[in-house]
Amino acid sequence: MILILLFISACFLAYSNGANDNFKGVATLFGSGTTNYKKAINWATVTTFSGSVAAIFLANELVKNFSGKGLVPNELITMPIFAISIAFGAALTVFIATKIGMPISTTHSLVGALFGAGVMAVGSQFNFEKLGGTFLMPLIVSPLMAAAASFIAYLIFRFFRKRLGVTKKTNLTIHEKQTETIASFSMDNATLKTKKTIEATIQNKTETYDGQILGLNSQKVLDSLHYLSAGIVSFARGLNDTPKIVGLLLIINTIDIKWSMIIIAIVMAIGGLLNAKKVGITMSKKITPMNSGQGFTANMITGLLVTTASVHGLPVSTTHVSVGSIFGIGTVTKKADYKMIGKILLSWLLTLPMAAIVSGLLFKLLETLS
Repeated sequence: MILILLFISACFLAYSNGANDNFKGVATLFGSGTTNYKKAINWATVTTFSGSVAAIFLANELVKNFSGKGLVPNELITMPIFAISIAFGAALTVFIATKIGMPISTTHSLVGALFGAGVMAVGSQFNFEKLGGTFLMPLIVSPLMAAAASFIAYLIFRFFRKRLGVTKKTNLTIHEKQTETIASFSMDNATLKTKKTIEATIQNKTETYDGQILGLNSQKVLDSLHYLSAGIVSFARGLNDTPKIVGLLLIINTIDIKWSMIIIAIVMAIGGLLNAKKVGITMSKKITPMNSGQGFTANMITGLLVTTASVHGLPVSTTHVSVGSIFGIGTVTKKADYKMIGKILLSWLLTLPMAAIVSGLLFKLLETLS
């Protein structure tokens, strides 16, 4: 029964992860008007699932890290109630954030849950040094690196775009509304004169690029690269996040690790398809307005950083890196919404203690009942 509860908790975490994280890779596609929400989430689902499958072969180090190995004594890792507490504490934290539209880090939630359940179980035997070096440092440094890298990359790309003679143009979608009003009315002559007026409002405003790159239409080249970069980010997220959840299932020896990866990947995909819109709109529309070139730059930086971290076993947050990259673009264009960034940062600060408290209390409860 306890192993079934562990499996359900891991699936709850996978669902919450997909709901909060799946759209982040394609947020710039939607935010820049390159595609609509439905096409963006479908592309995210396919590429994230591919990354999850690739994790079977490329991300074994992350599986070990998030099983708790090295943070707590080995005998604690084999206790199902420890893994249940971590999975449920992190899942509940991510699920609540998803419901209010805040893009938080599943990685950060897992670290908080590991800390809460670990300290409750072993107290001072918890390896605080590894917690800081292996887990917390990448989480703190990665968004700063992403913001700086996207800031510099966009300035470089803008310089070369101008040198190639590619210009930006603004496209407006205008909605016209025609109304008639009575100008004059005379009963004596039985006449009615009306006046027609037309009201025009801007429904949509997008920026595109005009010119050629190596004989090809610059906007088509950019759109193709933008889709590719969004796919890379989503692939990298699946590669980085799936092993973190599977690590909690290592103690269920009856489930092969490959099947665990596939099951978690499927549940993550379902979570993204059913429950990603609120967080998607926050990421796409509320941090900063962007065009396709700016979105491509942010995605490229996010994909490079997250993929590199996954291969080296560093548990960075795709959320932190992606938000950092988009914010870096907004800093260059001077259109970043600092109030929204403040709200996101506050949610990040609350993530770790909330997950720690929930997982710690749950561990104590399950320990008492068992």
